[in-house]
Amino acid sequence: MIRKIADILKEKKRTYSFEFFPPKTDKGKLKLFETAGVYAGLAPDWFSVTYGAGGTTRAMTMEIADEIQKSTDTPVMHHFTCVGHSKSELKTILTEMKRRNICNILALRGDAPVGEDWKPAPDGYEYCYQLINMIRSFGDFFSIGVAGFPEGHVNCPDKPTDSKYMKIKIDTGGEFIITQLFFDNKDYFEYVDRIRKVGVTVPIIPGILPITDYQTLLRFCKTCGATIPQSVHDIFKPLDGNAEETYKKGVEFAVRQCKELLKGGVPGLHFYTLNKVDPTREILSAIRG
Repeated sequence: MIRKIADILKEKKRTYSFEFFPPKTDKGKLKLFETAGVYAGLAPDWFSVTYGAGGTTRAMTMEIADEIQKSTDTPVMHHFTCVGHSKSELKTILTEMKRRNICNILALRGDAPVGEDWKPAPDGYEYCYQLINMIRSFGDFFSIGVAGFPEGHVNCPDKPTDSKYMKIKIDTGGEFIITQLFFDNKDYFEYVDRIRKVGVTVPIIPGILPITDYQTLLRFCKTCGATIPQSVHDIFKPLDGNAEETYKKGVEFAVRQCKELLKGGVPGLHFYTLNKVDPTREILSAIRG
């Protein structure tokens, strides 16, 4: 019996989860299944599989989620967006998820394909809460998570507006929040405070990205709108091109960040693994130890 994430969060003081993205090749898929098998040995509470920017890899998400869930007997959260789907297509996909017993969803508005402005599909949805409403039409089969943005969503004019929209998503049926990556824990704790002030009481799980390459970090944060603190530049810019030292300092930074978050009482940690076993496995060993 695959468990719902909302139920796991009610029962456990602390959870550990790991996110993958769908590879574009068969070789990459086989490697990912091997990686998931290694992670399964670390007793994760759940995995998650992304949908791809602009829905580019969305056809693979369900296949991969289904295979990992079956092979590891671990709940897998299927990312799901409005991008490029009509309402009837969304309903068809949800019906197939239910048939495959994929009962955990991260509901997202989603990003537009690269170089395009965001716009709803013909007969589609424009907002995440509308997608949540459709998911809820399937009764209580699905457990629904939503994305949170400690620095505010890039398309929101200000943080109070971001908080208001989050309240709408939770009131519509969201049961937990997983945040975008951040590197200053103050951003996370301030986010929790402002979201709580508008009446949101669900668990807010911080998203953690281990740093293994400075240039990749720059590109990643530029794409998602996350701020890189000067303290992070000071550590990693001088190491640009030194893979071994960057890896070592990346592990040290993530361990410090995670330990501080755990001390602050977070309900769990969600790792953006980039489909790699290490350094996430090494970080987890240090913080669990």
